[in-house]
Amino acid sequence: MNPAYVLWLLLATFIFLGGATASRAYVSSNSVPVLLLALGLYVIGNLIMVKLMREGGLGLAISLSAVVQLVLVNLIAFTLFGEKLSTTQMAGVLLGIAAMGLMLLPTSGMA
Repeated sequence: MNPAYVLWLLLATFIFLGGATASRAYVSSNSVPVLLLALGLYVIGNLIMVKLMREGGLGLAISLSAVVQLVLVNLIAFTLFGEKLSTTQMAGVLLGIAAMGLMLLPTSGMA
């Protein structure tokens, strides 16, 4: 992966995290402007993901974004909203991290 791809992936990820945080805030507040903010952030994030899918392929772009979001959204849920995961759920997060590590290993096959 080239540095530009990683930067676009990080940008999309942080936009999606903003959308997820706004969605969670909407659940607590029932404020329509917060809901519109969440929807707008998700639209922008998806437009960036289209660019990433063109450059790196559907599987890599979606998988990397999903795993990074999995980890970071849980950090937000723990720190901002006081949510907790069960032991089984935490094992799932750890397996997701391991999966991302395996995806990033160099391959000799087609990418």
